[in-house]
Amino acid sequence: MQAQAQAAVIGGGLVGCSVLYHLAKLGWTDCILFERDELTSGSTWHAAANIHGLHDTNNISKLQYYTMQLYEELERETEQSCGVYKHGYLYLAASEKRAHQLKIQAAKAKMYGVEFYEVGLAEAKRLHPLLNLDGIYCAMYEADAGKVDPSGVTHAYAKGATMRGCKIERFCPVLETNQRADGSWDVVTAKGSVHARVIVNAAGLWGREVGKLAGLELPLLPTEHQYFVTESLPQVSALTAELGRALPSVADRDGEYYLRQEGEGFLVGAYEQNLKFWAEDGTPQEFGHDLLDDDLERIEPNILAAFNRLPALEEAGIKRVINGPMIWSPDANALLGPVPELKNYYCANGIIPGFSQSAGLGLTLAQWIVDGEPELDMFPWDVTRFGGFADKTYTKAKVADSYMNRFKIHFPFEEREAGRPLLKRAGYEKQKQLGGVFGFSFGYEHPQWFGEPGSSPVDEFGFKRTSWWQPAGDACLNLRKNVGLVDVSNFAKYKIKGPKAHAWLDHLVANKIPTEIGRSCLTPLLSTRGGIAGDFTITKTAEDAYFMIGSGIAERYHQRYFNAVPITDGVVVQSVTHAYCGFNIAGPKAREVLSALTDVDLSGDAFRFMRSQSASVAGIDCLILRVSFTGDLGFEIYFPADRHLDMLEAILSAGQIHGIKPVGSRSLLSLRVEKGYGSWGREYSPEYWPQEVAMERLIKLEDKGDFLGRKGYEAIKDNPPRERLVQWTVQTTPGLAGADASGGEPVFLPDGTPVGRISSGAFGWSVDSSVALGFVKADHYRPGETYHVAILGEPHEAILQAKPVFDPDGLRLRG
Repeated sequence: MQAQAQAAVIGGGLVGCSVLYHLAKLGWTDCILFERDELTSGSTWHAAANIHGLHDTNNISKLQYYTMQLYEELERETEQSCGVYKHGYLYLAASEKRAHQLKIQAAKAKMYGVEFYEVGLAEAKRLHPLLNLDGIYCAMYEADAGKVDPSGVTHAYAKGATMRGCKIERFCPVLETNQRADGSWDVVTAKGSVHARVIVNAAGLWGREVGKLAGLELPLLPTEHQYFVTESLPQVSALTAELGRALPSVADRDGEYYLRQEGEGFLVGAYEQNLKFWAEDGTPQEFGHDLLDDDLERIEPNILAAFNRLPALEEAGIKRVINGPMIWSPDANALLGPVPELKNYYCANGIIPGFSQSAGLGLTLAQWIVDGEPELDMFPWDVTRFGGFADKTYTKAKVADSYMNRFKIHFPFEEREAGRPLLKRAGYEKQKQLGGVFGFSFGYEHPQWFGEPGSSPVDEFGFKRTSWWQPAGDACLNLRKNVGLVDVSNFAKYKIKGPKAHAWLDHLVANKIPTEIGRSCLTPLLSTRGGIAGDFTITKTAEDAYFMIGSGIAERYHQRYFNAVPITDGVVVQSVTHAYCGFNIAGPKAREVLSALTDVDLSGDAFRFMRSQSASVAGIDCLILRVSFTGDLGFEIYFPADRHLDMLEAILSAGQIHGIKPVGSRSLLSLRVEKGYGSWGREYSPEYWPQEVAMERLIKLEDKGDFLGRKGYEAIKDNPPRERLVQWTVQTTPGLAGADASGGEPVFLPDGTPVGRISSGAFGWSVDSSVALGFVKADHYRPGETYHVAILGEPHEAILQAKPVFDPDGLRLRG
């Protein structure tokens, strides 16, 4: 066995072989894959292996389409059959909300130029004559969906990789992974050791065990999952002979099962409510091409739903039952990417719809390893979206919820209760008394909106506006007229101290770092390719000290970038996200409220925009910043977390005569969207060049030396924007009957040409219009002209704005 390798991939299932193949395609041909048994052992070999394109997240749709297209190319390249069979998919909607979901996806399909379209019920019956369509609102058809051969695909990836020079060691369990001082790894196996520059954990059912070899606890847990294959049915053989084709698969998500033709019978699988965990304490090392005991009684309700939709199933005997384990992350998305706490350690774990995503996953991770980052923003799959809060108890609760709700609709702004609450701030109960309804923010309960004080409002979710829409709007209007109190404790917060603190920050971010105490700056953090990896507010608080604020959900993600800038002697970079809380007092009466709590001169001349002061507020030592994400006059106040309740009560008391009301995150969304403010993960990501999101003015090449991402930015800075971040006002139905864009909706010209997509949307209460932020192709940027935004899959007229519709000149913000 070779002694050196560029990368060691651990796991010879579908995804591990895809990663190896894509590393080889990108030029890393000196890589090795270790498989403890035979290729496809674990979950791969027994998978149903369905393939489909569309996903609720746009970038994941792109990777799924890439995967489906690659299979046929892989066959030609390797002469290894992947068993691609495109018999099509019928998607059925048995409820109005499911119909909305399918129509949203059909509109996205037009943006991608793929065949996913509505068919009438008569056409659905023609495509699948055995279906009972009673109670169906609408049906969609995806022509290129189908299935593949699990073993064939895996071996095609393996062959493609070895044809390029990579090696595969079967029956070679990994025993140890030991990191050297330079960040490379010694991988100790039953056949010897290999020294590798990087490690990829793609160990499937054994992902937890492989992670533990490096001291890593991954939030993963397996469950049992069953499907069965029926004996042949005369109706099926007669129909396929008559039609000259196989029957399409059926996606009846409301029935919580999946169904497809298999030979001259059917395959039926289910995600049941009575789930069963498997191997909670660790996957057995001897497990391989094994199955678990049948337990069809657990999926009986799902089977009955399938019988109702396809009555011919009742006549069929069962030929075989497949009950095999699957390993899940808390939200059922992959755990992908480099682990910030371990240099040169990459994860590709917790993959559920692997055969729809395998090539996309492999390409993404290979780009991360070879190029330093993937082309697409993959934060919804990024391993860093989970922090220390994702312990075994949380993971078990969330995996159960994800499994049982696998086919449930994921609505915009949806907050599920599983695994909660975990962390509460000191003012939680008080905020709850004020009518607060909470969501989950990187472990913490955080207020989303406020109903009537003393009430117990219930969150509702849907594609149309629901009961929280009006209360959230009332909070927006009150802030614009009087004053509002926004809890910003969910922002990530850092202290950087030491004689060379300025130098470290100067090498980290792209803007000039303040040199005067009390000055603040807004700065982008650039990625390897020169895109927007983050945006931060940095304030100089003392001669050798800075306070930095960023996105809370991205704190672990940003740690990767911090790690890339060496810490010089005497510099301390400390996260104080848990140790500090924050409030934003915003609105035209913000000064009056804060003045009642501090002796600081808050006048416009004395305390200008983007300035700060350390001061006492309500007897609590604080840092006051003259900034506000609401786009209105405002002050952010940061203070020790144990004083959260004290500060909350003091501000509310001082603001009572000025009409102060608490403001939740859904109101803040409306406020920032009507002001045209982007948000990390929506408008800002490594995908977007600074000149596409109006951030180039914050990059000071001439005033700085080398900094993170400079080389990548210099390579693209003179390129014209491919697309531009813009604001639209959107014509929608008034009141609760209407719906606003929420993100992901495609944008078309009136003639149907796709030209953009929405990144954030909300009703703009200050401007009495639905408003959306998004991207339009640069050659279709035409302020004042009409576009069509596909909300609920239907075109809604939208006017592209040249300036933000609220306070376009920033007079209130700087007043």
